[in-house]
Amino acid sequence: MDEFLQAAIDEAKKGLAEGGIPIGSVLVIDGKIVGRGHNRRVQNGSAILHAEMDCLENAGRLNPSDYRKATLYSTLSPCDMCSGTVLLYKIPRVVIGENQTFQGPEAYVRSRGVELVIENNAECIQLMREFIQARPELWNEDIGETAK
Repeated sequence: MDEFLQAAIDEAKKGLAEGGIPIGSVLVIDGKIVGRGHNRRVQNGSAILHAEMDCLENAGRLNPSDYRKATLYSTLSPCDMCSGTVLLYKIPRVVIGENQTFQGPEAYVRSRGVELVIENNAECIQLMREFIQARPELWNEDIGETAK
């Protein structure tokens, strides 16, 4: 398995261990992780700290040219908010652990020139399936859905 996807999975597991949602992300530039994060909405009482947002925040301010050579890894298909950030900073490539349990606006992101690599990683799928089954109310809150 790709070491960077594994690093994102490790972040997802940290989030779960903290009582949060098991989604992780890393930002890679020139073969090095420059930012890492995991969903911290629950832990920080945040409206926006999805894994990708936490990762980019932890990377700090970067030069626009740095983003243009970056790859963002995420254990789950990025939502509208996180996909918008990818587009804003012109990150050219996103490696997605899985898009079975949730799929963000992938067609739109591709239409804007971003390369998406879908890994369909079994561990990523299992982490999310088990979490959604155990905590559906928290999952629905995270994606802006009302209980069904």
